[in-house]
Amino acid sequence: MAKPRGWLEWNAEQARAWIRVPGPTDDKYTRGVLGVMTGSKDYPGAAVLAVEAAARTGVGMVRYIGPGRASTLVLQRRPEVVLAAGRVQAWLLGSGINGSTRSDDVTRELDAALNAGLPTVCDAGALDRLGVAEADAARPIVITPHYRELAALLNDLPRAKQTTAEQIAAAPAEAAIRAARLLGVTVLLKGAVTRIASPTGARLTVSGAPAWLSTAGSGDVLGGILGALLATNSARVATDADALAALAATAALVHARAAELASAGGPITALDVAEAVPAVMRALLAVPAEGKH
Repeated sequence: MAKPRGWLEWNAEQARAWIRVPGPTDDKYTRGVLGVMTGSKDYPGAAVLAVEAAARTGVGMVRYIGPGRASTLVLQRRPEVVLAAGRVQAWLLGSGINGSTRSDDVTRELDAALNAGLPTVCDAGALDRLGVAEADAARPIVITPHYRELAALLNDLPRAKQTTAEQIAAAPAEAAIRAARLLGVTVLLKGAVTRIASPTGARLTVSGAPAWLSTAGSGDVLGGILGALLATNSARVATDADALAALAATAALVHARAAELASAGGPITALDVAEAVPAVMRALLAVPAEGKH
C-alpha cells in the first residue's frame, strides 16, 4: 500500500486528463461499453437517470439489464440503449435497488457482475454484496455511499466498532479512509464536500456543488457519470493504481458543475443535471493543459 497522502482538492485541469476523447479509428465498442444493473419495480426512475447520465458522459454503448418496466422506460428515453447481455468494460450496480426486497435472481446477477473483476460502481442495493469479510487486496470497485449507507456497511464487518451516520458526518475523512482500507475499494463518500479515498492512499475532495443538488435521483446521475468514465478508461484502470480515485473525483466534479450550470441559482431536478453534462464536458475539454495557452 502506498504511503498515505494529504487531501487534495480536484480541479478542472486534472479532470480534463481523465476524459477520453474518441479518435477517428474508434467505434462504439472501443469507446467503452457500460453494463447497467439498476432500478427496480418500485424505483424504475433510477435506471432512467443513470442511463441518461452515462449516455451524456460519452460512453460508446450502454447495456441495460433490469426489470421490464424499467427497461421500457429506459428505452423510451434512450432508444439507443441495448437490452441484450454481452461484453462490457465496466459495471454500474445497485442504484434504485432495495437490498432487503430484491429477488434471488437479481442478487445472483449482482454477484456475477461484482465477481467479474471489471471496473465497477457499486451503490445502494448492491453495497451489501461486497461481502462482510475484510478485503485482502484492492479491488477495482468504487462505492458511492451516503453517510447512512456507509455506516451500515462498516457495521457489517466482523469485529467492527459500531459507527453511526452522525459519527461519519462529524468525521467523514476518517470514515472514508477507514472504509477504503477495510473493504479494499475506492470510496466516494457523498456530502457537502465529496471525499474520495482509495486503498492505495489517494485522498481527494470535490467541493462547490450547489445545495440544490440535494434532490431525489442526483446520486443515480452521479453513478451514471462515473460508470461511463470507468468504461471509457478501463484500460487505464488496469494499469494505474490511482485511476479509480481520479475517475471518481472527475465524476464528482462533472456532477457538481452540471448541477451549478442547470441550477443558475434556482431549483433543479436530477434530470436537469444529467442534461447539463455534455456542456460541462465541453467546457472541461477546453481547459488548457498545464504549460499550454
